[in-house]
Amino acid sequence: MAVVEDRVSPTPTTGGATTVASLARDWAQRDPGHIAFREKSYGIWEEFTWEEAWELIELSAHALLELGVDVADRVSIHAEDRPEWVIVDIATVAIRATTVGMYPTNPAAEVEYTLSDSGAVIHIGEDQEQVDKVFDCDQDKISQVRKVIYLEPRGFSEYDDDRLIFWEAFLEMGRKHRAANPGAVADRMAAAQDDDVMTFVYTSGTTGPPKGAMLTNRNSMFAIEKIIAESRAMPDGKPPNKSDQILTYLPLCHVAERIFSTWTMLAGGPTLNFAESIETVAMNLREVQPTLFFAVPRIWERVHAGVLIRGGDSSFFKKMWLNMGMKAADRIGKAKVANGGNHTTSSRIQHAIFYPLVFRALQERVGLRHCRRAASGAAPIAPEVLQFFMGIGIEVFELYGMTENSAVATVNYPGRLKLGTVGEAYDGIGLRIDEETGEIQTKHEGNFLGYWQKPEKTAETFTEDGWLKTGDVGEWVDGTHVKIVDRMKDIIITSGGKNISPSEIENSLKASPFIKEAMVIGDGRKYLTALVGIELDTVGNWALRKNIPYTTYRDLTEKAEVLELVQKVVDETNEKFARVEGIKKFAMIPKELDHEDGELTATQKLKRSAMTDLFGDLVESMY
Repeated sequence: MAVVEDRVSPTPTTGGATTVASLARDWAQRDPGHIAFREKSYGIWEEFTWEEAWELIELSAHALLELGVDVADRVSIHAEDRPEWVIVDIATVAIRATTVGMYPTNPAAEVEYTLSDSGAVIHIGEDQEQVDKVFDCDQDKISQVRKVIYLEPRGFSEYDDDRLIFWEAFLEMGRKHRAANPGAVADRMAAAQDDDVMTFVYTSGTTGPPKGAMLTNRNSMFAIEKIIAESRAMPDGKPPNKSDQILTYLPLCHVAERIFSTWTMLAGGPTLNFAESIETVAMNLREVQPTLFFAVPRIWERVHAGVLIRGGDSSFFKKMWLNMGMKAADRIGKAKVANGGNHTTSSRIQHAIFYPLVFRALQERVGLRHCRRAASGAAPIAPEVLQFFMGIGIEVFELYGMTENSAVATVNYPGRLKLGTVGEAYDGIGLRIDEETGEIQTKHEGNFLGYWQKPEKTAETFTEDGWLKTGDVGEWVDGTHVKIVDRMKDIIITSGGKNISPSEIENSLKASPFIKEAMVIGDGRKYLTALVGIELDTVGNWALRKNIPYTTYRDLTEKAEVLELVQKVVDETNEKFARVEGIKKFAMIPKELDHEDGELTATQKLKRSAMTDLFGDLVESMY
């Protein structure tokens, strides 16, 4: 296993702490012609070399200085994934200020809260829709916002507000400032400190108002070191490098996407390819064929369901081969799971037979034929889904971390994989499970500085001896691997006193391609019930093939045949658990859940308290 002391990049040539900005500058000096990132524009992939990228970063940094951004000031970004997000992020760090990212789906109320809480002085809004959210805020609460830079000009011709600056004008401001103060950005970079706060990452707010977790330069460099060390422990021993391709599509304000895209790019030089939108990920995957790919469980579940949908729509001949391939994949997956992720002789032979017949086309179709490293994280995933990908030859390794420890905690390694666990602790870090509470705790240089302006919440997050309390209950498997039981706050205690982990049951339900959402209920109750949301595309396709007419999502959920379909999934899940953990009744969620309606966090996690309030009548009807 690689050691932590392996360094990522040369020491910055002009002094100061190593930061994401100094790494970017070093790439521009060392390999100016290499492609840093690509963006699709009008159907054509537009490329940005490191020389071009650094020019934009430096101009943005000078423009921020011209606008009076001081050390430790906050600059907020509210946009989809695009080059400007990364450019402003790195530019902000270059001048020792702090990036505050927002989810593209944040409604005006959450924009107001984040701007007010963080005290951001400059705001970057992608387009008219996002900028309008700023204008919908109580302006007295965000009075510190001096300027709003917008990236897309459409719709702004009638606006009359002296705070607005178009992106091109912003860059021109930077050119003029650089001409008058050529060394200003370099001076800031030379003064950078390890403990400078480089970004606020706001928590999802499932248990109260979001909190701004402060990550420092030291935290980010530690995470980058772990990316390199962990990669060298992989079969090919290759860390991220210039030949790699990454598809960037998850919100960049989330620590996981920042690490697996921006920071990985800076660590080894892979090219970032910005997806056009979250809706086009499947198409962009096929175009890019990334070699490194990270996804949250929702994406893996969607890809899994998509394979089954397309299989059901294919010709008789193709369907016959696909069914044979899926049976082989099931056998291969089970054999590899039982062997730590390694092939057995039998599974290797079956893979060799079915790869040219079925698996290669499947890998090509989902866009992961050339993927040499795939990972799942940010939420629990059903083992059945990972086993499916393992069976068709796409190795997906589950890992674990959180914003507050820079996403550095555990990872599964090839040859030592244990399905159903999140792997082993990274080499050289502190990780323990509290003997009394079962809580997972970490201690290393990736642990965050604290929550912005919330010292009491920060104190609650650390033990007296300085360990970070993750809030996750875990248990050791064979003394080496960690299994996540659930969030401490989500553990159900029935009226009979039985402690039950709802996430395991929910993930089993969601392993079905027909189930999109599931929430198990039963705290203080005599038995367990569940709220279930269907996967519209999959169930709709199934209904079409069964000649079952429907008009809306709600209409589809009320069909007797759909209720029978879901009951079958519930029955199959109940067979996997003890009787007390079985779901006695379920109710269909009558709408697709949405972040803006308050049912989901921006990271697509269920807000359990909000769900209970919104669908209280459904819950009570089951008791």
